[in-house]
Amino acid sequence: MTGAPPSTVMAMGAATSPCKILSATQRASTAAASASTSRESVSLLRAPRGRRQRPRGLALSLAPARRPFVFSPRAVSDSKSSQTCLDPDASTSVLGIILGGGAGTRLYPLTKKRAKPAVPLGANYRLIDIPVSNCLNSNISKIYVLTQFNSASLNRHLSRAYGSNIGGYKNEGFVEVLAAQQSPDNPNWFQGTADAVRQYLWLFEEHNVMEYLILAGDHLYRMDYEKFIQAHRETDADITVAALPMDEERATAFGLMKIDEEGRIVEFAEKPKGEQLKAMMVDTTILGLDDVRAKEMPYIASMGIYVISKHVMLQLLRDQFPGANDFGSEVIPGATSSGMRVQAYLYDGYWEDIGTIEAFYNANLGITKKPVPDFSFYDRSAPIYTQPRHLPPSKVLDADVTDSVIGEGCVIKNCKIHHSVVGLRSCISEGAIIEDTLLMGADYYETEADKKLLADKGGIPIGIGKNSHIRRAIIDKNARIGDNVKIINVDNVQEAARETDGYFIKSGIVTVIKDALLPSGTVI
Repeated sequence: MTGAPPSTVMAMGAATSPCKILSATQRASTAAASASTSRESVSLLRAPRGRRQRPRGLALSLAPARRPFVFSPRAVSDSKSSQTCLDPDASTSVLGIILGGGAGTRLYPLTKKRAKPAVPLGANYRLIDIPVSNCLNSNISKIYVLTQFNSASLNRHLSRAYGSNIGGYKNEGFVEVLAAQQSPDNPNWFQGTADAVRQYLWLFEEHNVMEYLILAGDHLYRMDYEKFIQAHRETDADITVAALPMDEERATAFGLMKIDEEGRIVEFAEKPKGEQLKAMMVDTTILGLDDVRAKEMPYIASMGIYVISKHVMLQLLRDQFPGANDFGSEVIPGATSSGMRVQAYLYDGYWEDIGTIEAFYNANLGITKKPVPDFSFYDRSAPIYTQPRHLPPSKVLDADVTDSVIGEGCVIKNCKIHHSVVGLRSCISEGAIIEDTLLMGADYYETEADKKLLADKGGIPIGIGKNSHIRRAIIDKNARIGDNVKIINVDNVQEAARETDGYFIKSGIVTVIKDALLPSGTVI
């Protein structure tokens, strides 16, 4: 187990895949044995009573003690145990590159003081925890995060969450932020996804890896990248694009792809409509869907997630398309047109692009859905990691809480909470009513002495005041909501910018800005 990130082994009792243990011991076997399996996927056949056969060429003396898989009920697990065996191992042969996105204007005001990947998610987490955790659970421990807007809180979170538990003896794992910077070659900020990677290509090139895994920092999903990478190697692809099966109603909002009978991409269309949309229909049974679902979902959409072979990336960004700024609209279609082997890899699970306030709101409240949430944080085989905050358990005093998720360290007094997500360190006072709402909580506690001093000056403490009513809203961190405040959008306003008053309304959802103060008696 030497060399595995401690967090991936220890956190939440995650079951360790025997396949991953075997791939590590393979590297310790003789050069001849390693050479015999080079560039091949080692097949693991299911043996009786849950035991697994040894891969060819593996010395019996090196075989570790088997640990059984831990299968969780469907209600708390939305991933399957991986049976991939990459050779070389993903931890040594793949570099993860997470693109932090632009200014996040569609998520404003949540991005007013933070980068998009640093936006809080699901009571305890941040958006960046999703792709980083997917990487760690997929045995990818070399991870860069590219960002250029409001990166202070993102840097702080990543250093606290992953700074001390990725590296170690004989392990070169890291999670590092690369901010846009001027250089002799390029005085500009990142102009797009491809340009961001190009500007740091000199650094990525130094890593002795086979593939670059390009990810987005604002998607919510759980994916085993090892299977993705294995498909890339087995098809001998230059580029592999993760694809979602899509019905006709949603297909017009995505970049669609056409594939041949081998799953090779032959055509792209960006948000097509009408006859152009009809022309992009494909037989999705080629990618593994059954006949019924293939008829329901005859389109495949790009997820903006790519595996690109190292030499191909250098060739594309430096030689073929030195002026291209974007992967999805320029580099990938250009590589297809030039005759490169660009494959589609089907991901058939929950995935949400959290690019707008409405999508962000729905994704958060989706985790309260019963009996099975849209996205589960309870999968012990693939946990979502985050910063260890060492907070006390939440205290709920005479409160009525239904269909909700409560984060760590909250104090909730004699109030009603329904279908809501309550973030860490939230303080909710007596008589408050919280419905269909996302509370992000607070970054710190105020002591009783702080609160008394505030009260003497007529101030308002952090949290939700007495007898306040909040419905269909997002309350950002450290907001101070006074007593008898009503945030219920009684006039059903769809769009409004009231930044000086401390809030915005987008798609009918009221968003109270971070650190805002709403005086007692305020009505929105």
